[in-house]
Amino acid sequence: MRKSPRIAVCLLSLLLTSFLAGKAWADEFSDVAQLSREGKFAEALAKAEVYLSSRPKDAQMRLLKGLVQRDAGKPADAISTFMRMNEDFPELPEPYNNLGVIYADQNQLDKARTAFEMALRTNPSYSTAHENLADVYGRLSSAAYNKALQIDLSNAAVAPKLALVRQIITLNPTKLSAAQLAALPKAQPAPVAPATQVAIAAPKASPEPAPKAAPMPEPAVKPAREPAPKVRKPVDDAPLVDTTANREVEQAVQRWATAWGDKDLKGYFAAYGRDFDPAGKQSRNAWEDERRARIEGKANISIQLTDVQTLVRGNTALVKFRQNYRANGIAISSRKTLEMVRQGDNWKIIREAVGG
Repeated sequence: MRKSPRIAVCLLSLLLTSFLAGKAWADEFSDVAQLSREGKFAEALAKAEVYLSSRPKDAQMRLLKGLVQRDAGKPADAISTFMRMNEDFPELPEPYNNLGVIYADQNQLDKARTAFEMALRTNPSYSTAHENLADVYGRLSSAAYNKALQIDLSNAAVAPKLALVRQIITLNPTKLSAAQLAALPKAQPAPVAPATQVAIAAPKASPEPAPKAAPMPEPAVKPAREPAPKVRKPVDDAPLVDTTANREVEQAVQRWATAWGDKDLKGYFAAYGRDFDPAGKQSRNAWEDERRARIEGKANISIQLTDVQTLVRGNTALVKFRQNYRANGIAISSRKTLEMVRQGDNWKIIREAVGG
């Protein structure tokens, strides 16, 4: 029996992450998840809608809602949920991945492939999407080999290849870790000071200490003082985002903009990493020559960045902002997206795009 690619977010992970975030969150998620497990999909969706009416930007509940819709046999509704998430959270790979899973379930393999590729564009290190994309290519290969056999039954080389492909694409699914899910943005129950607010961030944990967890077959953290590997346990009043890394990334972006405005070509080009991928399939040298000519050809340049949104995932970061550019009497305001990686002690730009 053919297995469809694995979905990135499982109900158990959602419950675990909710528990670590505090009882108030856990009750909401556990109720929706429990209702879904019992097959009470209408009640689960109604409860999710009530929750989202006051927290419309909560990524975890929206992912859970999409999963419930899929399990309830409403793939069109689930597709709509994940597509709206792609619009609201274009930096998250999970909604793209889950969308690809539904398309794969429907045997719309070209759409599934595109969705998984989009997931990987947002996070090239997202192993789930890599595996799902490989599964889709395996199924496409299987269909092509079947067609080849139908056309030429005498081709003895095709049947062994077909058998091998079918064996490869039958894989055991694994689950998204609690640490990965904890990195998703959550709804802000109350505004924070504008001077320190990060646009894509998780809310602070409740000041009321979270209750001790009941025994679980596979606890996310060890009961000893040392945490289990690769699991970040939120601490009361500690944000779930790395604010130090966010600040370092934003400072690197501001240095890049300042060097550009000052026509400091050495500082400007130094902001780009060794793996920078220029748009339009240009070579690095050709891109630098073009940028040098454009910058040196302006009498004056002003670069101002507003509405800066930063999301850091380990050693990678995504920065979105509005760029207000003025030069030689020309003024252009546009949205811009920078993909950055940590190289040594510095954050470097590896890809930039207008829009997003």
